[in-house]
Amino acid sequence: MKHLFTLFFFLCIAHCVSAQPAQQLVNVQVVPDRANFIYREGEAVTFHIAVLKNGIPLPQAEIRYRISEDRMTPHTSGQLTLKEGTATVQAGTMSKAGFLRCQVVATYQGREYEGIATVGFSPGQLQPVTQLPDDFLEFWERAKAEAAEVPMDAKMTLVPEKCTAKVNVYHVSLQHLGAGNRLYGMLCIPKGKGTYPAILKFPGAGVRAYQGDIENASRGYIVFEIGIHGIPVDMQGDVYRNLYEGPLKNYHSFNLDDRDRYYYKRVYLGCVRAIDFLYTLPEFDGTHLIAYGGSQGGALSIVTTALDSRVTGLVAFYPALCDVAGYLHGRAGGWPHMFNNPANHTPEKISTAAYYDVVNFARHIRVPGYYSFGYNDRVCPPTTVYSALNVIQAPKELFITEESAHYAYPEQRSRSWQWIRDLLNK
Repeated sequence: MKHLFTLFFFLCIAHCVSAQPAQQLVNVQVVPDRANFIYREGEAVTFHIAVLKNGIPLPQAEIRYRISEDRMTPHTSGQLTLKEGTATVQAGTMSKAGFLRCQVVATYQGREYEGIATVGFSPGQLQPVTQLPDDFLEFWERAKAEAAEVPMDAKMTLVPEKCTAKVNVYHVSLQHLGAGNRLYGMLCIPKGKGTYPAILKFPGAGVRAYQGDIENASRGYIVFEIGIHGIPVDMQGDVYRNLYEGPLKNYHSFNLDDRDRYYYKRVYLGCVRAIDFLYTLPEFDGTHLIAYGGSQGGALSIVTTALDSRVTGLVAFYPALCDVAGYLHGRAGGWPHMFNNPANHTPEKISTAAYYDVVNFARHIRVPGYYSFGYNDRVCPPTTVYSALNVIQAPKELFITEESAHYAYPEQRSRSWQWIRDLLNK
């Protein structure tokens, strides 16, 4: 049994090495003693650690380790010398559903290298701590009705230098929430005759330009990739970086104390306006509309699907804005982690956040979805993602990559598009 476990351990290490998005001179590999990374409350966890150089355990490696619940303050820490480059750490257990993480830092020739492993304790039992406001649906129905009264005033500008033999590319501007307030995006439409399903792509956090998804449009989809900040998405130079570091710095917390003025109100309603626009396109088949995004975009994918019954399916990678109130209850909260700051622990801000939290939109999802994320994600912690996904009653496919963090492997992306094709073919 000892020899079998040793073989299994190094097979796990080999898998982890091959799956890393970027290689380093030294790799710190951390794996649990259970292949599926899942435990029940009360079951003890052992983490196996290896410090590798050229794929071979590095003798006399110096490490320090920390054990914590998901994004919480470490409750156990220590230092070890790995005489033969490997060691084990007893991490204890959890008495509730959640995630336990082991972070290891090795020092070699004056440089530090990190490895992480995270295991779940009955993650399918996690429930959000964020409460559903009594007037949640009424608030959003009223907001949508008011926004719908604003004329769209759509402007499509062909971008010849981006067009291909198969795809036309447009920079799009839509009036949104009143004169002078607009939504911008890049629209890619296949050139062939006929009508096509549409993909509405949402952005991750930040401020940036967008190029348009020509690749997927060439496969027979209308793809509308939107920005959320009310600025054109085709500008050059440092303008976006300057906005992100200047007027739009920490935009995700603007007016958090007022549910009618919070920054994401115009964002969420802008996503609905983007759907209004897609329905005006003669090339759209008028039936198949998929919401697609990751991180902030994953959040917007879920939110938009809940807000608008015209969405027929969604793809969400590691969604943000899930159960953001977690920190108020002694556990991880979702990006942007506003309640990790005690200054935000006011009744007004807590109340406003509930109207925008993804878990409350997830409760109202009625169409199939594809969801993919990793356990090592400290930006959108798995505790918060599961809290949202566990309340979804509609069909869902989960693609979990236990060792990944805030990124997706090519296999996760390719599977998402296969899932879309399968959905459209039903």
